[in-house]
Amino acid sequence: MKRRTITQTLRNPEKYAPLLAIRNGREYDAAVAQLNDLVDEVGDNPKDPRYRFIDTLSVLISAYDEEHHKIPDASGVELLKFLMEEHGLSQGDLPEVGSQGVVSEILRGKRELNIRQIQALSRRFHLPAAAFFSEVEPNPVAVWPAPARTALRAGLPRTSRVKGHQASSQQAAGPQRGQV
Repeated sequence: MKRRTITQTLRNPEKYAPLLAIRNGREYDAAVAQLNDLVDEVGDNPKDPRYRFIDTLSVLISAYDEEHHKIPDASGVELLKFLMEEHGLSQGDLPEVGSQGVVSEILRGKRELNIRQIQALSRRFHLPAAAFFSEVEPNPVAVWPAPARTALRAGLPRTSRVKGHQASSQQAAGPQRGQV
């Protein structure tokens, strides 16, 4: 059996350049242009032999994007503002969110996006719904065991174990009315 080296196989590396790692902006732009041309020519036909090349270029472009074009974390409202600006939309152009007044309150932070609105925006802009969810800090009282929550509501001292030490629920909740 005859053994071939990589240099024998790739005699003309320029032909294979689009299959190699993208190292800079110029190569990135060339890969994106080539991908766009291929998508225009091949379309959604997986039987075309060039279809696999579309997959390969997409992976290379995506890897370069992840490393060089990081998307900053943004709240749902910030994302909505960005999408409105990118698509030239006004507050009145989002009936799926609500009236112009409701959209205004959301954009000013007076109101939060609800699940129905997030689902509608997700469908409209073809984004995952998770992109519109803001990270929320958990309410420590909400995660306490039920007896501790009940004691807090009743104003009764209740001793409970929290992460290896004992604390009165009143101490954990801070000063009560009339206390400083």
